[in-house]
Amino acid sequence: MEADPALAAGLVAGKSVLITGAGGSIGSGLARAVFAGGPRTLVLLDLSEGGLYECCRAIAGLAGNSRTAVIPVVGSVVDQSLLANAMRRHGVELVVHAAAYKHVPLMERNPFVAVMNNAVGTYRLVSAALEAGVSRVTMVSTDKAVNPRSVMGAAKRIAELVVLSHSTDECRMNAVRLGNVLGSSGSVAPIFCEQLELGLPLTVSDPEATRYLLTPGEAEAAILAAAGTGVSDRILAADCGEPRRVVDLARYLARTYFGNGVEHPIEYVGLRPGDKLVEELVGEPEEAVLGEISGLRVVDGPHPSRAEMISGIGGLAAACDKYDSDELLAVIAGLVPSYRPSSVLTGESILLEAS
Repeated sequence: MEADPALAAGLVAGKSVLITGAGGSIGSGLARAVFAGGPRTLVLLDLSEGGLYECCRAIAGLAGNSRTAVIPVVGSVVDQSLLANAMRRHGVELVVHAAAYKHVPLMERNPFVAVMNNAVGTYRLVSAALEAGVSRVTMVSTDKAVNPRSVMGAAKRIAELVVLSHSTDECRMNAVRLGNVLGSSGSVAPIFCEQLELGLPLTVSDPEATRYLLTPGEAEAAILAAAGTGVSDRILAADCGEPRRVVDLARYLARTYFGNGVEHPIEYVGLRPGDKLVEELVGEPEEAVLGEISGLRVVDGPHPSRAEMISGIGGLAAACDKYDSDELLAVIAGLVPSYRPSSVLTGESILLEAS
């Protein structure tokens, strides 16, 4: 499944759209796809000045005779006043929330910023959308939110719960779970390619480690389909096919790179803090509803009430303000009972580059 221009046009033509995380790998590709659909206004928000500049530059190259007003906003989803102002000022009708910290081991060492951005930031974005009269919010989630072993995954699970508990008839909200997007920033394929260029062994965590893989086009198509679906307050799981062994991807890239059938050395380095041996798209006690909606499975499961989520988010923000790891873990455990911390959050040095 690739991004369909007609799908984008049917969803965004003539509307005002906000994309958060627009400077990232997924956000920037999504911004180009949405721009091609002819929105009235495209508001692009990112904390990274450089990433946002490059996104806008890429869109400028596509502009032609487009009448779309492209509005870059440098800022964080943690800043609710900024979000509400941007939504009101530009009459935003549709939000695609792709802003998130996603690097698992790095966020294990920075749990407070991971939770503030991924979980508390999502709550503030949702609150701003409700205040501004936005009609649709679609949050980009990850398979790492299922039975999470990392702070990043747990924070994304909480973000899912925020979206589910705050959806209304006037502002319909969903979350879409993706697998690993090939070629995205920090993903495994570019790391393998870099190691091949340098003549280094390919570092793989475990011979049995598996991941769900998507191309950027497939990820963009899944996000657009989720944003346009008729259901609300649901998690929608992208069709990622069967999970693939990471070592098989490494061997494939090595064969493609060298083209001579020679086996490139592979070094098994063990799971990193927060890593899982296998990823899942549906967890307990969730179930995937039979049938597909534009290549998506509808995932049903219980979730806390809005009042419970507001209380939990308050607890997370308070723990982050105090940099209190014990309090933070306690609040996360209350919201996400399936979370199992991988290690002490401020544990030993970690290898960021291993896949």
